[in-house]
Amino acid sequence: MTHRTPRRTRTAAALAAATAALGLAGCGLQPATGYVPAVAPAAIEPIDGAEEVSVSVGSKNFTEQLILGKIAVLALRAAGFQVTDSTNIPGSVAAREGQLAGDTDMQWEYTGTAWVVYMGNQGIPDQQEQWQAVHDADLANGLTWLPPAPMNNTYGFAMGPDAAAELGITAFSQVKELPVEERTFCVESEFRSRDDGLEPMLEHYGIPLDSPDGVPSDNIRVMDTGAIYAATANGACNFGEIFTTDGRILALDLTVLEDDAAYFPSYNVAAYLGTDLVEEFPRVTEVFEQITPLLTDELLIELNARVDVDGEEPADVAMDWMVSEGLVSHPEG
Repeated sequence: MTHRTPRRTRTAAALAAATAALGLAGCGLQPATGYVPAVAPAAIEPIDGAEEVSVSVGSKNFTEQLILGKIAVLALRAAGFQVTDSTNIPGSVAAREGQLAGDTDMQWEYTGTAWVVYMGNQGIPDQQEQWQAVHDADLANGLTWLPPAPMNNTYGFAMGPDAAAELGITAFSQVKELPVEERTFCVESEFRSRDDGLEPMLEHYGIPLDSPDGVPSDNIRVMDTGAIYAATANGACNFGEIFTTDGRILALDLTVLEDDAAYFPSYNVAAYLGTDLVEEFPRVTEVFEQITPLLTDELLIELNARVDVDGEEPADVAMDWMVSEGLVSHPEG
């Protein structure tokens, strides 16, 4: 049985800077479970020698990460690896520490989270540039980022059904065309106050806070993250702050505005693995090459809703989707 060599840990200073910015993508419920159904190969085929190798798959402890983590566990088991399910890690910093230390060999991570939260940089709106920057930086940490998925779980603003029908806009730049009294926002306290939050966003879009042609402070309602979705759907405000792959978007029939002036950083998800594993088993990248391109915003909204709204287990949702795509199969008997 092959064991991974622990990778070096990043500096304490960098991780201290990380703790303040956590929260993006922490949007779902937390149905913690170690359950994973049995799986057999299909499009994902066994890799020669994998049966002699033990790998650990981690994930953070919110819905989307649990689903993605179970997908990875199932995929690597179908490929023949001896997989330890280490999903449901409490917190981004702990998940990152585990990956750096070699306690986990593979996780899904958001490019913007790594670049902004872990590495202490300003976010990059261009998706490919953001991925490349993270990829290049993490090579020195013994970590290899595989190409990113289309899904981009970033900040956004959405309208409820009535507002979407009445206002008739689809992009955030069009908010400027609305009467001032229609420019109403529901946001969480962190986004209201952070340096890259609401106020610079409004300025970026030419509707500065408390300016004659902008948005009066009285038009801003601050509330808990979980309350914003329902408040937006019910018309408490015309525009509610959301995470763009949250299952409540589908459940509450919310319409997400396009960030057409590219204010928000990119948070595409990508598989990142220990470089030692990739070098030892180059074909492990083929496993994720079959999965990653299929991960879209629309798919994750649907899968997240099956867990958060319908109460299904993340592992069952992951298995059902992978079987439907022909990636894996149910074992005979």
